[in-house]
Amino acid sequence: MATTACFIIVSRNDIPIYEAEVGVAAKREDSAQLHQFILHAALDIVQDLAWTTSAMYLKSVDRFNELVVSVYVTAGHILYTWDYFIVEIKRIA
Repeated sequence: MATTACFIIVSRNDIPIYEAEVGVAAKREDSAQLHQFILHAALDIVQDLAWTTSAMYLKSVDRFNELVVSVYVTAGHILYTWDYFIVEIKRIA
Protein backbone atom coordinates (compact mmCIF):
# COMPACT_ATOMS: atom_id res chain seq x y z
CA MET A 1 0.00 0.00 0.00
CA ALA A 2 1.49 3.36 -1.05
CA THR A 3 0.42 6.59 0.57
CA THR A 4 1.57 10.17 0.45
CA ALA A 5 0.81 13.42 2.24
CA CYS A 6 1.74 17.08 1.95
CA PHE A 7 2.23 19.30 5.01
CA ILE A 8 2.25 23.11 4.77
CA ILE A 9 2.51 25.81 7.45
CA VAL A 10 0.79 29.02 6.31
CA SER A 11 1.08 32.41 8.01
CA ARG A 12 -1.93 34.56 8.85
CA ASN A 13 -1.28 36.49 5.60
CA ASP A 14 -1.53 33.31 3.47
CA ILE A 15 2.23 33.12 2.98
CA PRO A 16 3.66 29.56 3.05
CA ILE A 17 6.31 29.26 5.76
CA TYR A 18 7.18 25.57 5.45
CA GLU A 19 6.25 22.80 3.05
CA ALA A 20 7.06 19.09 3.01
CA GLU A 21 5.80 16.15 1.01
CA VAL A 22 6.10 12.83 2.81
CA GLY A 23 5.21 9.28 1.98
CA VAL A 24 6.29 6.28 0.00
CA ALA A 25 4.11 6.65 -3.10
CA ALA A 26 5.77 6.99 -6.45
CA LYS A 27 6.48 10.66 -7.15
CA ARG A 28 4.56 12.00 -10.10
CA GLU A 29 5.76 15.04 -11.95
CA ASP A 30 2.65 17.07 -11.09
CA SER A 31 2.07 15.81 -7.54
CA ALA A 32 3.73 18.80 -5.85
CA GLN A 33 1.61 21.27 -7.81
CA LEU A 34 -1.54 19.21 -7.18
CA HIS A 35 -0.98 19.24 -3.41
CA GLN A 36 -0.30 23.00 -3.43
CA PHE A 37 -3.42 23.67 -5.50
CA ILE A 38 -5.66 21.61 -3.21
CA LEU A 39 -4.28 23.11 0.00
CA HIS A 40 -4.44 26.70 -1.21
CA ALA A 41 -7.96 26.19 -2.55
CA ALA A 42 -9.02 25.03 0.92
CA LEU A 43 -7.65 28.17 2.61
CA ASP A 44 -10.84 30.16 1.94
CA ILE A 45 -12.92 27.48 3.65
CA VAL A 46 -10.47 27.37 6.55
CA GLN A 47 -10.50 31.15 7.03
CA ASP A 48 -14.30 31.14 7.27
CA LEU A 49 -14.32 28.22 9.70
CA ALA A 50 -11.51 29.60 11.87
CA TRP A 51 -13.62 32.62 12.87
CA THR A 52 -16.88 30.71 13.40
CA THR A 53 -15.66 27.87 15.62
CA SER A 54 -13.55 27.61 18.74
CA ALA A 55 -12.08 24.28 17.61
CA MET A 56 -8.38 24.33 16.79
CA TYR A 57 -8.39 21.08 14.81
CA LEU A 58 -10.58 21.08 11.71
CA LYS A 59 -10.82 17.56 10.34
CA SER A 60 -11.83 16.93 6.72
CA VAL A 61 -12.21 20.58 5.76
CA ASP A 62 -12.13 19.84 2.04
CA ARG A 63 -11.95 16.82 -0.25
CA PHE A 64 -10.66 16.44 -3.78
CA ASN A 65 -10.94 12.98 -5.34
CA GLU A 66 -9.16 10.72 -2.85
CA LEU A 67 -7.37 13.57 -1.03
CA VAL A 68 -8.64 15.00 2.26
CA VAL A 69 -7.53 18.33 3.76
CA SER A 70 -7.25 18.75 7.55
CA VAL A 71 -6.10 21.86 9.40
CA TYR A 72 -4.79 22.81 12.83
CA VAL A 73 -5.30 26.54 13.56
CA THR A 74 -3.15 28.19 16.25
CA ALA A 75 -4.29 31.06 18.47
CA GLY A 76 -2.33 33.45 16.25
CA HIS A 77 -4.16 32.06 13.20
CA ILE A 78 -1.15 30.30 11.76
CA LEU A 79 -2.45 27.32 9.81
CA TYR A 80 -0.92 23.86 9.83
CA THR A 81 -2.53 22.25 6.80
CA TRP A 82 -2.05 18.86 5.26
CA ASP A 83 -3.71 16.66 2.74
CA TYR A 84 -3.55 12.92 2.62
CA PHE A 85 -4.98 10.00 0.76
CA ILE A 86 -7.85 8.02 2.21
CA VAL A 87 -7.14 4.42 1.45
CA GLU A 88 -9.90 1.86 1.76
CA ILE A 89 -8.82 -1.74 2.08
CA LYS A 90 -11.38 -4.32 1.09
CA ARG A 91 -10.85 -7.96 1.83
CA ILE A 92 -11.59 -10.28 -1.04
CA ALA A 93 -12.78 -13.68 0.14
